[in-house]
Amino acid sequence: MSKYWSKLAASLEPYVPGEQPKDRKYIKLNTNENPYPPSAKVTEAIKAAANDTLKLYPDPNGDELKKTLANYYGLKKEQVFVGNGSDEVLAFSFMAFFDPNNPILFPDITYSFYPVYAKVFKIDYELVPLNEDFTLPVDKFFKDNGGVIFPNPNAPTSSFVALEYIEKILNHNKEKVVIIDEAYIDFGGESAVSLIDKYPNLLVIQTLSKSRSLAGLRVGFALGHEDLIKGLDRIKNSINSYTLDRLALIGAVEAIKDDEYFQDTRERIIGTREKVLSELNKLGFKIIPSKTNFIFISHPSVKAEDIFIRLKEEAILVRYFKQPRIDNFLRVSIGNDEEMAVFIKAVSRIII
Repeated sequence: MSKYWSKLAASLEPYVPGEQPKDRKYIKLNTNENPYPPSAKVTEAIKAAANDTLKLYPDPNGDELKKTLANYYGLKKEQVFVGNGSDEVLAFSFMAFFDPNNPILFPDITYSFYPVYAKVFKIDYELVPLNEDFTLPVDKFFKDNGGVIFPNPNAPTSSFVALEYIEKILNHNKEKVVIIDEAYIDFGGESAVSLIDKYPNLLVIQTLSKSRSLAGLRVGFALGHEDLIKGLDRIKNSINSYTLDRLALIGAVEAIKDDEYFQDTRERIIGTREKVLSELNKLGFKIIPSKTNFIFISHPSVKAEDIFIRLKEEAILVRYFKQPRIDNFLRVSIGNDEEMAVFIKAVSRIII
């Protein structure tokens, strides 16, 4: 610990991303990246934009991207906010809608950035334990609170909450903001975007990192009532007016426009996921139902940590969380068919 750090910096336990070792070539199934490249239209647009206009600042409002997203989701441009990855949008949301001394609610097993943000912005929180099968106990979010946030589908458990239950949470929290983090919604779940015009307290946050193959560009966005978007703009413009660079803005627009490519790759990932789940089921794994581009699995006779270590020895990276309730589970990203075939063969050898 440095003597120059603030008390806040010294007290933090930062989010830890999936490891990315460089000592050899690995099959990376630990960071939920898309196994397929972005649309060719994206790379073509970025190459064309890599010119002398880079000396100029980008559009601070990202109007073209906002219009594209609004058109895609059937909303108004004023109902769209864009930022540097959904993580930044989430951070701005914590600042815009949650107050200190008024505890917010989120699941005990969830995206591990939430408690980090709560610590940074001095926001109290209460953990809501997931059910034994990792489903969301909807009625536990009906109590008095300072706001609600959870991923849908959840990370790392992969479980999904149907819209009828989302509506129940919204109806029981009409005076507070309910944030649905939909980073993985495109892999089988039904988005809450359809509820936005009905519930002014609903904010939906998504990313282009997963289903649009743009993890390297860092583009996220929020959809909600105009008042919520104005709140996010106030925070953004008090920190960094230019959150998205020219290349990211242009690439993101083309990614949204190329819906045919998007639909093709997401369907391929879903198809691969279902084949992998079938094979793992034959091997005796306990599997949490998944509507994401990853799976959450446990084996009854071989410890998850041992499988994790053995896979790494065979140059296959998966995610292991040494945390209560999930320390015997692995989160495995869905790669392409060839990568997943190698994974299945390796796992078959390990559990024998």
